[in-house]
Amino acid sequence: MKKLALYNTESVDKLVWPPENTSITMRSNALSIFTDFKQFMPLVIDSTAKAVELEDLMKKSHVRMKLVLDSEKNFIGVIALSDLTEQKILAKVTKNQPREEITVTDFMRPRNTLKAFAYEELSTARVGDVVETLRDNHQQHCLVIDKSNHEIRGLISASDVARLLKLPVDIQLQPSFVDLFNVAEA
Repeated sequence: MKKLALYNTESVDKLVWPPENTSITMRSNALSIFTDFKQFMPLVIDSTAKAVELEDLMKKSHVRMKLVLDSEKNFIGVIALSDLTEQKILAKVTKNQPREEITVTDFMRPRNTLKAFAYEELSTARVGDVVETLRDNHQQHCLVIDKSNHEIRGLISASDVARLLKLPVDIQLQPSFVDLFNVAEA
């Protein structure tokens, strides 16, 4: 292992900033707003995880969605924090299912019910195209697939898009793409 030196920052008083022309707009390439799983680890959860534990974990880590994997690490669906509300958990409990036995699969949205963008089409699209396409979806997230390799390539998050566009949207309220479109149009 290489030993690295630590340096004093007393004489350092400036920050490095990206060039001014790198700001994201509605006219920017759509690939500029998506989280590419070739560069960033996807947030995943095992399908057998306990729903109540996951709800607590997601709240503490400020994560709003995870990809659900089976025991062989295959993608089987997604689970959002909004899927794990106390009301939904109690509905399962009242059906004689013990609270501690309720798993992620009881609440996840199975992959056969999900819609996604194709990575190939995003490469020629604009951010505005994405936001406009999703404004009627009322979702916080949208998957991006690589159709030629049959893989989930990444994810687009309304919160990330709001942050990148510097839109005045309260991300604590979990914005949807409808919210982004309305603010961007204003």
